[in-house]
Amino acid sequence: MKNIIGKTLLLASALLFSITGTSCSNDDNATPEKEKTYDMSGFAKGADVSWLTEMEQNGKKFYDANGKATECMALLRDLGTNSVRLRVWVNPDGGWNAKDDVLTKAWRAKNLGMRLMIDFHYSDSWADPGKQNIPAAWNDFKDDLDKMKAAVAAHTTDVLKTLKDNGIDVEWIQIGNETRVGMLWPLGLVSNNNFANYAALNNAGYDAAKSVYPDAQCMIHIDRGNEIGGFTWMFDGLKAAGAKWDVIGMSLYPEDDNWQKATDDCLANISTLASRYNCKVMVSEIGMPWDSENAAAMMKKMVDGCKAKPECLGIFYWEPECYGGWNGYNKGAFDSNGKPTDALKAFKN
Repeated sequence: MKNIIGKTLLLASALLFSITGTSCSNDDNATPEKEKTYDMSGFAKGADVSWLTEMEQNGKKFYDANGKATECMALLRDLGTNSVRLRVWVNPDGGWNAKDDVLTKAWRAKNLGMRLMIDFHYSDSWADPGKQNIPAAWNDFKDDLDKMKAAVAAHTTDVLKTLKDNGIDVEWIQIGNETRVGMLWPLGLVSNNNFANYAALNNAGYDAAKSVYPDAQCMIHIDRGNEIGGFTWMFDGLKAAGAKWDVIGMSLYPEDDNWQKATDDCLANISTLASRYNCKVMVSEIGMPWDSENAAAMMKKMVDGCKAKPECLGIFYWEPECYGGWNGYNKGAFDSNGKPTDALKAFKN
């Protein structure tokens, strides 16, 4: 494993240097390019770039506004982002989003000075409001809560310890992804308002995360940030069941016909939730069709609105680097030529 990790990091470093490193010149009188500086502190202006290594493997390239090929994370940093979010799958086909792939991307983010959020799905593939599938390796104890808690803790510890052992800091950790009605179904499904199993599984991940990164902020994340009812139902139930969390995470995906109201409601909900549960809130995912004439205005309104709220820690665009119909996803923030759209200008403030 050490040899695999070492090779992974060398390849990641080589890729990063080949695109963003300084160039040599035989002209002794050449004027060196002024080194850029970046403020990576404070309000999190982030991007989930979990597809990035797979896109690169498939030949996707990324370009600045002038058409210059640029490494994607460095380009996003130049555009104002200071944080990266990465999803984790347990044993996925092809290895994408598994531990070693996460380490590769996290290492690149670290070398750019980016802050890091780790998003545990506790699945071999997508976990979202419609599915929270148990990893295949955990199916033998799908009805055993104690063994499932142990598996959650072991997986969380393993991934985070690998990052920490490689000198990578993690600032935020999601215990589950868009867990609107629980995680690791059916064992952790919230049914008949019984939150006990979900709370227990969440706490197994929370405690494991804190054992590796005591200062990291752990998050419970659900979708539809513009709909307060789902949040109060979930967090009232979890609180009564003894669940632990530091931050409430939310997703928001407005459309052209509702973006004004959706953003108004989401911004109001951030303050309501922070006050009701005495915790901070993070917009963990946001996006809008890349070619929408309203995408830039929506992002500016949300970034400015979130920054104005001390109870909001930040906002993360979900997979902005997607373009050209990648995996059928059209809510990235790069155009069909691989250049960033105006939606990302909101991060430059």
